[in-house]
Amino acid sequence: MSKDSPLADWSSLQGPGIRASDRDQRRIVSFDPEARKRCQTTIRATAMVFQDPVSQRLRANLDRIAPSDATLLVIGETGTGKELVSRYIHANSLRRSGPFVAVNCGAFSDTLAEAELFGYEKGAFTGALKTQAGWFEAANGGTLLLDEIGDLPPTLQVKLLRVLQEREVVRVGSRRPIPVDVRVIAATNVDLEAAVQAKRFREDLYFRLNVASVRLAPLRERPGDIPTLADHFLDLYKERLNRPDLTIGDEALRRLVHCAWPGNIRQLENTLHNAVLLAPGPVIGPDDIRQRSQGHARAEAAAEAVDLESAVKILTERAIADGESDIHERVTRSVIRAAFDLAEGNQVRAADSLGLTRNAFRTQLAHLGAIAPRRRSDAPQLPKPTQPPAIQRPIRRLTDLPIGYQKYGTSNILKMRGALEQRLAAHGYRVTWTEFLSGPQLMDALDTMRVEFVATGEAPPVFAQAAGVPLVYVGHEPPAPSGEALLVRRDSPFQGTGDLRGRTVALHKGSNVHYFLLRALQAQGLSFDDIQPVHMRPSDALEALVDGRIDAWAIWDPLLSSAQIRSDTRVLTDGHGLVPNHQFYLTNQSFADRNPEAVAILLEELGKAGEYAALHAAEAARSMTRAFGIEASALELAFSRLTYGAKPLDDRTVRQQQGVADSFHALGMLRSSISVRDAVWMRA
Repeated sequence: MSKDSPLADWSSLQGPGIRASDRDQRRIVSFDPEARKRCQTTIRATAMVFQDPVSQRLRANLDRIAPSDATLLVIGETGTGKELVSRYIHANSLRRSGPFVAVNCGAFSDTLAEAELFGYEKGAFTGALKTQAGWFEAANGGTLLLDEIGDLPPTLQVKLLRVLQEREVVRVGSRRPIPVDVRVIAATNVDLEAAVQAKRFREDLYFRLNVASVRLAPLRERPGDIPTLADHFLDLYKERLNRPDLTIGDEALRRLVHCAWPGNIRQLENTLHNAVLLAPGPVIGPDDIRQRSQGHARAEAAAEAVDLESAVKILTERAIADGESDIHERVTRSVIRAAFDLAEGNQVRAADSLGLTRNAFRTQLAHLGAIAPRRRSDAPQLPKPTQPPAIQRPIRRLTDLPIGYQKYGTSNILKMRGALEQRLAAHGYRVTWTEFLSGPQLMDALDTMRVEFVATGEAPPVFAQAAGVPLVYVGHEPPAPSGEALLVRRDSPFQGTGDLRGRTVALHKGSNVHYFLLRALQAQGLSFDDIQPVHMRPSDALEALVDGRIDAWAIWDPLLSSAQIRSDTRVLTDGHGLVPNHQFYLTNQSFADRNPEAVAILLEELGKAGEYAALHAAEAARSMTRAFGIEASALELAFSRLTYGAKPLDDRTVRQQQGVADSFHALGMLRSSISVRDAVWMRA
């Protein structure tokens, strides 16, 4: 294997429970059976691969997350390899020499779960004949996987939250806290956000666990992994069953690739086990592939086919026989929607996967109502004249200009003033507004072309550019370092950022305060590894700070001002001397090149909106308090700190933004290094 091969580092992979292989240049991770014997838990895992592009992107994410000590949430269907991913994280972490303990939270009864996790003292309950350490103590110095975390009883959720906050456990029957040094990885196959909304899972525990997260795609979404996994399981079971000459035929392999696999990797393993056991000849044929997609009748019918055309034919015949209507439209809609979902809302990737142009795919999405059409006729349809008119004026068409904004940003001031719509309409544009919670969401909307123009802080465009979003910087606002800060409770003993070592700090990951917090820590010789960063929505963080569930909160204006005017909070440090806190205006290259006049008008009107709010803070605050949902006094404070004068990027601003990108890249938080200058729009 060459030095430049992406598999070159696998031979040196260390850590308990992982056996790495590069058999035939394939990316395989399999469970070490000896480690399974040593780990007496109820978890079961076998093998996964990183062959499909989806899996390769997952591996890149895992490699970035592994070296940190952050709590991790692994999300995926049953059988997708959540335990193996957790073992991979552990084996590539600084804790690799420590224990790895995997525990299935769904395997415990409500009465025994606490004793299993935290341990118990002799005589604590009937049957407690000796003192027993729990799983947290067993994993001390290493990693603890809490699988099926969504099944944890509500009473245990409260206690687990305290353990994660205090880093100590109290055994059942004892009052003595025992310090533990454990990295927790939580895994689930349920939608925890939905469970939080349904009050089945604590929201504060969810945010504590979701410091970092990865989603494991089901096997049907990464078909490139199936042949490699099939070969792996074939080798495994033909050795166990003493059938060394057995091979798998091309038709059987094609059938495996086209199966739906609701049971994912585990179902594939069982299918290969069965085929090796029962195949009558030296070659496994399609008839030897015996699997059933329970609860997936239509998927099973398609799985019986060996190619796309046959699968569609089977489904069409069934639909016609059942007398179903609108079959052609429904099939088209299903294909478009499936490609869009599989591409995670990225129109370019979805169009490419179907062999369509982006414009053709966008037209289909608009027809389905998934997105708004790009252009609409702005004039009423005129009746056809009975005779040719002397002069026939063309119907004027307006170009849609969808703008993404945050409720607490300058763009919202522009929206409420209403001047932009009238001015752009005179130049042939129809403005629509869509509100987003944060900068990262704005960047995703820009990537998927749901919006054409956005405004956000320093960190979101850096992460977006590194992820391949085709953005360009068209303007920025002057620095406003006092517009973001670290807040603590008024009675907090902390006097500076250095006092936050080991403490819980809330932030909205990927937002503008992400870089501010990084710089504030660096100024005291600290890093994210020295605190417990918690991803938390701004709407929840203030209450958590006041209640003592977090120790500090990194936040921006006007939410900063809203908290600052209270009597129970104070500013620990703000951005002065640490960050410029720029506001950037971004669009995509093609829109900027086609519509330079619209870009110029946007920047000019944004400058006017900022000037109005900054120079007439009290008046602006009174008129906008209801729309912002913030007290007028807080808005006035925020507006008085606002800078204005939107203009194109200069060299100094580019250098400062490049510094932001370089800082995140040095910490391994970006997929790749980027050049901010390459993303600065140059008007033709």
